[in-house]
Amino acid sequence: MRKSYWRLAIAALAALPVALLIPATNAPAATSGWVRLAHLSPDTPSVDVYLYDFGDPDARIVLEHVGYGALSPYQRLDPGRYTVAMRLEGADPKSPAVISKNVEVAAGEAFTVAGFGRTESLKIEILTDSLNTRPGMATLRVIQASLQSPEVDVSTDDGSIASGLRFPGFTPYESVTPGSTEVTVTGASDEASLQIDFKPASIHTLVVLDNAAGDLRLLDLFDASGTTQTPIGGVATGLGGTAPASSGAQGASIPAGMLWLGAVLLAAVLAVGPVTVAKRGAHRRPAR
Repeated sequence: MRKSYWRLAIAALAALPVALLIPATNAPAATSGWVRLAHLSPDTPSVDVYLYDFGDPDARIVLEHVGYGALSPYQRLDPGRYTVAMRLEGADPKSPAVISKNVEVAAGEAFTVAGFGRTESLKIEILTDSLNTRPGMATLRVIQASLQSPEVDVSTDDGSIASGLRFPGFTPYESVTPGSTEVTVTGASDEASLQIDFKPASIHTLVVLDNAAGDLRLLDLFDASGTTQTPIGGVATGLGGTAPASSGAQGASIPAGMLWLGAVLLAAVLAVGPVTVAKRGAHRRPAR
């Protein structure tokens, strides 16, 4: 019996690490949506970006000093309607917004909400971000936010991704063969290339921007992994004030339920063992 007891105890201890290694199911993924905020208007000065629950005058998120080319990390939100508003940097939070738009956040979906276009025709564009890929492939979308090169061609080693993509514009997601690939963006008088490692099931957005010298600048955003169907993050360049910290890919967390199950299993074995041994000892005790 002692041997059986210790075998059970050892089995419980051995099973616990296995349980802890089981990938966590991201429970909020089915009940939450995600929004990433961006400033993609080349000739618009820095702005302060506000996100409100629809009809609520108190901002849920405030991003200050947001410059051209800045994208926030994804923000997890409950499904529902929200309002995104942009004011010039340092403007009174109660002053009229330069531009605003409502966005409907759905469970399990991700969006990039961006100030887009020229200042004179500035608009807020809502882009639906993909969280899925074709089996064995990666995906790439291109956002054309360069004013110096208002029309560009985009290609990879696989071939053309976009031809004559005009500012402001964006492509649908295109499948890309996994592997390290050079992505080339060509304008009328400028060209830029970026080496990107497309891992299987990875989802990327390539943003075409102008740099300070007016040349093309390419920004690769690793949006998500199609295996987790959960957004990864953004690039918080140019964000300040109450902007959230930049978030990167997160490793699998230890499921609380597995910790609880392992603890209960081990406790049960330890509890049952001494009782069984005590009863056996009582049975062997000679009668008086």
